Amino acid sequence: MKGIVFTELLELIEEKFGFDTSDAVLAKAQTSNGGAYTAVGAYDHKELLSIVSALSEETGVSAPILVKTFGEHLFTRFSQLYPQFFEGVDDAFAFLSRVESVIHVEVRKLYPGSELPSFEHRQEGDQLEMVYRSERPFADLAEGLIAACCRHYEEESSIEREDHEDRTVFRVIRVGTRTP
Repeated sequence: MKGIVFTELLELIEEKFGFDTSDAVLAKAQTSNGGAYTAVGAYDHKELLSIVSALSEETGVSAPILVKTFGEHLFTRFSQLYPQFFEGVDDAFAFLSRVESVIHVEVRKLYPGSELPSFEHRQEGDQLEMVYRSERPFADLAEGLIAACCRHYEEESSIEREDHEDRTVFRVIRVGTRTP
């Protein structure tokens, strides 16, 4: 897993819970490098799970909620760091429909060797179905990314989720859009 995910998680922990909590979490997580991550490095995803587990213990917030919140944070950071992915895209469904065919292709160029999840999508009117598949247990992260995308485009949406053994299906239902 690319280091930028780790550095952003640590930034979120410091912002939301403070430096003392961040230090306590890293000590409790017992990561291989003591929490010294670089954005361009590659690390075992199990270390991220260990950090989230330690954060959950430290704060009393469930791990799924923490990971979803992190997904929301990550989308906001990606929109700041990679504005080129947002150029010419006017709504959440258009953006989400491009994740696999455009964004992941570009991410692989920026970060060769990236192990990304896969997304299939199908849109019918005001409903977008996204099928998420990954070897890693980060459907909560994907849900947070999807929710933040809808907010980014100022679209009121509901997200329904079905977890299956080999995939997670998200149904994003647009219930309102921004006013001009």
